[in-house]
Amino acid sequence: MVKRKSLVTIMLLMLVSAIVFAGCGGSSGSSGDKELTFMFRGGTDEQKAYQAVVKKFEEEHPGVKVKIIVTAADQYATKLRAAITGKSLPDVFYFNPGDVKAYVNSNVLMNLTPYVENNADVDLDNIWKYGVDLYRYDGKMAGQGDLYGMPKDLGPFALGYNKTLFEKEGIPFPDKDKPYTWDEFIKVNQQATKDTNGDGKPDVFGTGFNVQWALQAFVWSNGADWLDETKTKVTIDDPKFAEALQFFADMQNKYKITPSIEEAQTLDTYQRWMKGEMAFFPVGPWDMSTFEKLPFEYDLLPFPAGSTGKSATWIGSLGIGVSAKTKYPEEAAALVNYLTASKEGMQQLVDAKVQIPNLLDMADEWAKDTSTKPANKQEFIDIVEDYGRSLPGNYTYNAEWYDLFFTDIQPVLDGKITAAEYVKQQQPKMQKLLDKAVEQEKKSQK
Repeated sequence: MVKRKSLVTIMLLMLVSAIVFAGCGGSSGSSGDKELTFMFRGGTDEQKAYQAVVKKFEEEHPGVKVKIIVTAADQYATKLRAAITGKSLPDVFYFNPGDVKAYVNSNVLMNLTPYVENNADVDLDNIWKYGVDLYRYDGKMAGQGDLYGMPKDLGPFALGYNKTLFEKEGIPFPDKDKPYTWDEFIKVNQQATKDTNGDGKPDVFGTGFNVQWALQAFVWSNGADWLDETKTKVTIDDPKFAEALQFFADMQNKYKITPSIEEAQTLDTYQRWMKGEMAFFPVGPWDMSTFEKLPFEYDLLPFPAGSTGKSATWIGSLGIGVSAKTKYPEEAAALVNYLTASKEGMQQLVDAKVQIPNLLDMADEWAKDTSTKPANKQEFIDIVEDYGRSLPGNYTYNAEWYDLFFTDIQPVLDGKITAAEYVKQQQPKMQKLLDKAVEQEKKSQK
């Protein structure tokens, strides 16, 4: 009996202690710290950079701990949707600008306006307006109204070239201020495409573009687009659109300057670029740390221009937002501001070579430094300030209509059907999905 009473007494004491500790520390453990969860994605170098910045944030915000949840890039969207559905959303997380309207209407994102616009430590005039406006929404129109996120970064998708290969083949370096015409681009690529081992097949190619990420540059510079000005009509059946898509396919099938499907399976275009076996390849700011170690010299140039005579490409972005259900809104907003708008946090990320600076004065100084690779970093800035655009799927309530375009495109790239045939058959299918998205948006606003 005595032993049994002692056991009961001990258990009661343990229960009381647990209750006391829970009362002191909330859900954050016995230390008394407020614990935030931060979910993001990125390559190895980006992960290290963000972990270092988060550690610095913790040092400057005693009493706040941040639990980092890192997800592979190709799994991130699925895991974020699962977290939203399962009501287990992290306090702070990355999200796509195209999701702002849906996330605000379904009460996923917290309104950051009072934590940003009334904050003496945040100077919105010193942050890319294009980036900030991506995360504004007034309940009807994206791009204006309250802030529901801050830009993690802007990702201008530039074009790179292998300077070492150009020198070896005696090809003049491109003009950094004047884009190639499409014809000029083909001729330079043909000069660079070589059979170096005499087996009758090219080992070095001019270029190798992924259609999902590079077609936009050719379509836009030819005066066409996926959507009309109202963002409610799919316009891929425009002859200028078909002309750009056909040119893109012809690079492989007619001009033979890019690897065939079989050749790409042996060694994909990214690997060929990394080995120095390709003259041109797209470069994003997130590539800079990796491309630092390339076995050749590279630099940036404008994308080749179609009938408009002007380069075009897209600017990617990810927002960092706060869950509408967070227990610690002030601390979560402080983390967002530190990652996106503070000089200390931004300098660490820029030094890690994983992005361009969010801060205008820092970006200007960074671009002028030609001692770091690539020397022509100004091209990234020119894209943001001059010829870059948002991806078409970001303008609509969801991007299913846009994704469908790329789902069935392989026969065009293989030369089995013409671009004109493809856009004619795809336009009504895409329009049907876009109409559905427009209806979903209307319902969500009620």
